[in-house]
Amino acid sequence: MIIVLLRYTGDVTPHRDAHVAWLREALAEGRLITAGRQPETGGVLIARGERSDVEAWAAQDPYRLAGVATNDFVEFTPSMAAPGLESLLP
Repeated sequence: MIIVLLRYTGDVTPHRDAHVAWLREALAEGRLITAGRQPETGGVLIARGERSDVEAWAAQDPYRLAGVATNDFVEFTPSMAAPGLESLLP
């Protein structure tokens, strides 16, 4: 599992609709587990997959393609989950 930290480096407003469509597609595919905004600074995504695959996928984010955001990646293996979220465990 990979936490993708999204940091705004420019005005994302003109690219928001394309970014949200990209996120919705990833949710439908099962690649993305959840996503949320950090007001004014960026967002946090939690994705499934190998780090190299997630990095390649994140590079296709419309924000990244427009040069208005960067990413940091945190890879982890969950070992505990709240009731109802056990499917997140390996």
